[in-house]
Amino acid sequence: MDHFRRTNRALIVASVAAMSLLMATPASAQDTFKLGIVTFLSGPAADSFGVPARNGAQFVIDQLNKGSVPSPYEKVGFGGMKVEPVIIDENGGATKQVQELRNLYQRDNVDVVLGYISSGDCLAVAPIAEELKKMLVLMDCGTPRIFEEAKYNYVFRTAAHATMDNVGLVRYMKAKNIKMDTLSAINQDYAWGQDSRADFVAAAQQLYPNVKVQTDLLPKFGAGQYGTEISALVGAGSDVVYSSLWGGDLQAFVLQSAPRGLPKRSQLVFSAADHVLPPLGDKMPDGTIIGARGSYGLMSQKSPLNDWLFKGYEATNGVYPVQAAYRITQSILGLKAAVEKAMSKNGGKKPSTDEMVAAMTGLEWPSPGGLIQMKLADGHQAIQPIAFSRTKYNPDLKRVDLIDIQYFAAECVNPPPGVKSIEWIKGGMQGAKCN
Repeated sequence: MDHFRRTNRALIVASVAAMSLLMATPASAQDTFKLGIVTFLSGPAADSFGVPARNGAQFVIDQLNKGSVPSPYEKVGFGGMKVEPVIIDENGGATKQVQELRNLYQRDNVDVVLGYISSGDCLAVAPIAEELKKMLVLMDCGTPRIFEEAKYNYVFRTAAHATMDNVGLVRYMKAKNIKMDTLSAINQDYAWGQDSRADFVAAAQQLYPNVKVQTDLLPKFGAGQYGTEISALVGAGSDVVYSSLWGGDLQAFVLQSAPRGLPKRSQLVFSAADHVLPPLGDKMPDGTIIGARGSYGLMSQKSPLNDWLFKGYEATNGVYPVQAAYRITQSILGLKAAVEKAMSKNGGKKPSTDEMVAAMTGLEWPSPGGLIQMKLADGHQAIQPIAFSRTKYNPDLKRVDLIDIQYFAAECVNPPPGVKSIEWIKGGMQGAKCN
């Protein structure tokens, strides 16, 4: 019995020593980082938004695994670990996405899940990641409600929310002396559309105090047919028609409204429209005011990182990158920065979830669209700069050019920490830092 105890104890000590040695071993080239990626691969949001995001992720991960990304991202993969993507379709609704998120963590054993475009999906999956204590990086989904109505430890959003788009759009209109005595609006009837509408109207009432809201429409997401709504907008004849429609819905609205004369009757202003320019081409009316949810695509500013993404993506995919490709790129680069920051503190080992969470909180990193700063929601919500412009079709290049571009600093168009977006806007956007 004594011999058994001594032998067993020796085995335990040896096992513990081996485990300690294993735990202390730095990450090697044989290690991989399994990354779950969620974006629309089918449905009306796929063509102009979800697939460009997927293509952007594939381009960036391929470049990272080759060690071909410019400084400060030249190290292979994530801290020497090759990135292994597991890409799934976001189409199907929030209930399906909740189950798919569980599958990614529990069946596919991914280290982190990154993605999501729909605000409804983001609101549904964030509490699940928190419940499972798994890291979730939201790359888009504009509703401010994610962190303004809840507090998360394991959830991050690496792009600014919709308040930036709408405050920036109204600031651009004011700077360009756009007349807006009357306003009509058409937005999708879910979190993104409702929150965007509220922010735009509130910002308009601050900078255009005499503006009168006329027709105010909320068709369902994916409606596709807008004959009744366009008749109402043409009939209203407002100075400005505002919309946060996106993807296939925005394409359909533009194609159906132009023959009815809406762009000639009212100034169209779209908060997030750059991604439909390649598929629409000369069908996009000249003079439309658009945003891209950042300084992205044809509104991006020259830098080594932007040159790398713009030229490399265009050469790989035959079309220039739009907002979805930029947003998923800045998410992946931010996660890489967090993983490598965590590894610098733990002796170079593959970091745990809690080590990655600590490293991502309050992080800042350069991206092709400018500096990303996790300044809101206790370091879990990003702010970033943004640009707006007008459309002008270029028949020589057979594409829509963007002219009269104006840039806004992140702290000019995003609320300060600790203040809810709508309260900040209605309070006169106090503390905004605009050059």
